[in-house]
Amino acid sequence: MKVTVTGATGTIGRALVRELRDRGDRVAVLSRDPERARQALGGDVEAFAWPSLGSDPPPAESLRGSGGVVHLAGEQLAQRWSDAAKREIRDSRVLGTRNLVAGLAALQENERPGTLVSQSAVGFYGAHGDKRLDESSPAGDDFLARVVAAWEAEARAAEELGVRVVTPRTGVVLAKEGGALEKMLPPFRLGVGGPVAGGRQYVPWVHLDDVVGAMLFCLDTDGASGPVNVTAPEPVTNKELSKALGRVLHRPAVAPVPALALNLLYGEMAMVVTTGVRAGPRRLREFGYEFRQPDLEAALREAVG
Repeated sequence: MKVTVTGATGTIGRALVRELRDRGDRVAVLSRDPERARQALGGDVEAFAWPSLGSDPPPAESLRGSGGVVHLAGEQLAQRWSDAAKREIRDSRVLGTRNLVAGLAALQENERPGTLVSQSAVGFYGAHGDKRLDESSPAGDDFLARVVAAWEAEARAAEELGVRVVTPRTGVVLAKEGGALEKMLPPFRLGVGGPVAGGRQYVPWVHLDDVVGAMLFCLDTDGASGPVNVTAPEPVTNKELSKALGRVLHRPAVAPVPALALNLLYGEMAMVVTTGVRAGPRRLREFGYEFRQPDLEAALREAVG
């Protein structure tokens, strides 16, 4: 099967493309820089230019004849949210997804991919303290929640074209490169890591293996549609995550990081870390997905090598 992937050179995208190729799928990727994408992903990957995902639909030949599309493209969230950054975060997701769906609509029905797996995020829910959340929980009302809700709405528009749409709401990804651990590891390795903002907020963690596994499962499973939380079976508190990482690294994990420090560094974006979300993967489990990395400490050991 041909699968088209956007955002293929990111942490999730590289791992997803690798697994698609390993299982024998033909992969086409959309990138601002096709040559860079080919070099990063391998010469047998078809790379198409999509220089302005917020302005134009992707080229028809990148989508034509694909069995499915996995849409991962979007501006990085982990940065200070200036007005310009907020605009780019929103436009790259909302307008980018709108243009992708416009590209699907431009195809003849018999040329159109049957499935769109459009990445989303647990930021959809906003802050709910220690309340357990699943896919039936309502959207929040902060900046990120509003962006995610609009992002998902653009993806769902593809359903009117007869495309099955899945929106995996990804949690905090644990991976060897990129993701949350990239920022956590340096202080922890120096023995000065610890809980953030008191550590009571929940972290809906998930190992990269399960992000890829869940997305492929959603791509392949005809009964899967709508929002799907891609998080480990049990979220943990920030304090529990810190202690587990300290054990894996054989370092103390008791140096607290005050919320004020994060607020000074990241501004509004700090609320993503200081509030947390206690989201669980109810629908993913109902569909029958089997987790590859359900245990936090084992997942951290693999992720840090």
